[in-house]
Amino acid sequence: MAGFVAVHTGAGNCVNETKYKKICKESCEVAISVLKSGETALGACEAAIVALENCGYTNAGYGSNLTWDGRIECEASIMDGTTRHFGACTNLSKVKNPIRLARILCERQSKLLSMDRIPPMILSGEGAVNYAKDVNLPIVNEEDMVSNKARKTYEHYQRNIEQYENTFNVKVTPLDTVGAVVVDAFGNCAAGCSSGGLILKLSGRIGQAACYGAGCWASKDKNKSYATCTTGNGEYLMRTLLAREIVSNLKNDQFSIQSLYNTFKNDFLESPFLKHLDEIYGGALTLVYDSDSGDGELLWSHTTQSFCIGHMSTKQKSPRFVFSTLPDNKKQGKSIAVQSQPFKVPI
Repeated sequence: MAGFVAVHTGAGNCVNETKYKKICKESCEVAISVLKSGETALGACEAAIVALENCGYTNAGYGSNLTWDGRIECEASIMDGTTRHFGACTNLSKVKNPIRLARILCERQSKLLSMDRIPPMILSGEGAVNYAKDVNLPIVNEEDMVSNKARKTYEHYQRNIEQYENTFNVKVTPLDTVGAVVVDAFGNCAAGCSSGGLILKLSGRIGQAACYGAGCWASKDKNKSYATCTTGNGEYLMRTLLAREIVSNLKNDQFSIQSLYNTFKNDFLESPFLKHLDEIYGGALTLVYDSDSGDGELLWSHTTQSFCIGHMSTKQKSPRFVFSTLPDNKKQGKSIAVQSQPFKVPI
């Protein structure tokens, strides 16, 4: 099946462009092979994020940030634009790939449980782990989810806080949350995200990657398809329901890049829900696709210093990589970078 995939490794301060480029390439190639095999956009989106979760140096799955007390608590979500179904899981420490559990929850939204019980859309903690066991997903020991990078990052920030907390605030910048958007030639689209959350987050904290309308959104309306996944400070993304706002505004504006800029400006940086904040970190990877013409547009936006992206269509031999940065002399958390480029899917 023909299609297009785009992935990101998070909005933040890129610390190793070479590694991010490598994993974006691998993630895109896996997703494209899944599409070519005849799988759905949802399946390709899942496959792309599984690759990102497994690499060890993104903040998702294996390699996730550790909590304040040194534990792993992962989360993920995925949305099918054709059915509008959504599935998510959070506070996971033993499920190897949270995005796989999120997909199962998403796909089972249309089928009632025994005794006509409503199927869960979001599962958390031990209940989510038990559900994952029931559907035969790989379960691992919690320590097997901790990468060397995550352990070193945790120890670095803990040392700084213990040494300097009485003299100045240690700023913890969001990094490496991952996401993917996918569309096929029929306009079936999907969006997903996976995260270990903020560095040194409180145990039990839930971020945007598990929240409806905040972490990802996908929608197919007749011949038009839309998908987006966000990254950044989860609390800010949740307060503004940024993923859903991005898609909603795109549907009402024929100029996609201007719509995305306006959403970030009016509904994020200048949101009344965030007016007390000096710096607001966020990013989004978004696609718009017309299944009648086969024409699409990939867009990305961020208020952080950088944003790492990979993308590929089934007609390309290799993925392409974008390292997006804020314009010169622009302050992160207060300025917006928005870019786009067209893509084509063979019909």
